[in-house]
Amino acid sequence: MSAKMLVESDPYETRIAVLEEDRLAEVYFERSHHRGVVGNVYKGRVTRVLPGMQAAFVDIGLERDAFLYVADVVPEVPDAEEGEIDLASQEEVEAPPPPSAPKIDTLLRVGQELLVQVSKDPLQKKGARVTAHVTLPGRFLVLLPTVRHLGVSRRIESEEERERLRALLDEFPHDDAGFIVRTAGEGHGAADFSADHSYLTRLWQRIRETAERAGAPSLVHQDLDLALRVVRDRFSEEFVALWVESEEAYTRIVEFLDQVQPRLVPRVRLDRAERGLFERFDIENEIEGALKPKVWLESGGYLVINQTEALVAIDVNSGRYVGERDLENTALATNLEAVEEIVRQIRLRDLGGIIVVDLIDMVEAENRERVFAALEREMRKDRSRVKLLSISEFGLVEITRKRSRTNLERQLTRNCPHCEGSGRIPSIVTTCLRVRRALLRRRGTLEWKDLLLRVHPDVARAFQRDERAMVAELERELGLAIHVQGDEKLHPAAFDILEM
Repeated sequence: MSAKMLVESDPYETRIAVLEEDRLAEVYFERSHHRGVVGNVYKGRVTRVLPGMQAAFVDIGLERDAFLYVADVVPEVPDAEEGEIDLASQEEVEAPPPPSAPKIDTLLRVGQELLVQVSKDPLQKKGARVTAHVTLPGRFLVLLPTVRHLGVSRRIESEEERERLRALLDEFPHDDAGFIVRTAGEGHGAADFSADHSYLTRLWQRIRETAERAGAPSLVHQDLDLALRVVRDRFSEEFVALWVESEEAYTRIVEFLDQVQPRLVPRVRLDRAERGLFERFDIENEIEGALKPKVWLESGGYLVINQTEALVAIDVNSGRYVGERDLENTALATNLEAVEEIVRQIRLRDLGGIIVVDLIDMVEAENRERVFAALEREMRKDRSRVKLLSISEFGLVEITRKRSRTNLERQLTRNCPHCEGSGRIPSIVTTCLRVRRALLRRRGTLEWKDLLLRVHPDVARAFQRDERAMVAELERELGLAIHVQGDEKLHPAAFDILEM
């Protein structure tokens, strides 16, 4: 698979696009005044301990107190299954505490100061999620300074390679810390790991020294900015090129890669074209499409993606595609085409939490297995940790995907002031009937012979055309003349009744 990375950066915003086979697969945004806080390390102060929730709130200096769960405080973490703990790249799934976990009120007290790291950005009205187990990712290794644990990323599947990497880790001094080999470490040797080991060890020492001098709450370590973070976590040999539009960003990326991965430096290219990278590669239109609920498939079928507070629903429809043989084969062909686009949209929109996919019903179990196998295969492209449940008898697939950052829709849009986020407003006829009832309620209280009815222009047109009989009826019932005036400043469902 050939991949490209595009980086646009200016004083206000950094935007990064990842293309796979020239199709947009992932997109990242960071505004200069609204940087994410995932990966940052803070010295915080406990403000509340909640035994009933086995959690605590910690003041880390942000707008809202952060949430700290008991599983993120206990001195040891279960190591039955090795994985890549990497806050910045969202590759670790949150797990419930073991049954023998101590109570939160035996671990923390109000006023206590402690070092925590943000694992999930603040979302809507919720504060950040934090953990007392700091993890510091390098290019090939992740340092676990509070946990004695050596491991290898689950994404490295070869058992022979896993054993080789574990043997390399054993050669480094561990003290009381732990290390995990990242997916990018596959195939690399002791020299690469040694450089990462030294860098991460020095970084942790600086964080500890800063924390000792700082008061609470305060920031003691800020993760890399978006451009360097994505280059660190995503840029690898599978990318044929990394195009950078800004000369300043190009210089910083080259200097960074020269320290951590020198052989990738020749693949970084400065773009000097007049047209922007995102415009030239049609990324702008792709992003616009990712903000819409309907996604068309090449066959004529389509997906409908609805995000709610609790879950994301993805519905597969055959649309204009009628197939060639029979209903079962039409459903199979549409579902197979849909799963590839579903995974692309999940990654592109950065959908997280519980995702329910409603496939077109298939009668034959063999066909359901083919579609599920295709979905599993596509999901391997996703760097976030996911879990899938088999297709149910109703054609539903349940997926859980780790969510640590604000998704694309919430990053780039806001709730509509008219519908308040519901996506629906009263129909024009509904509004006309509400006006009628409001006027009839005032029957016998009106002192003037004329009324001015101010409504949205769409409602005004309805009163002047399809609902003219309703206006005539009201004039007879109320014994006065009604003048309808359209006002674009009014909410489509709002109206004013003024006596003249």
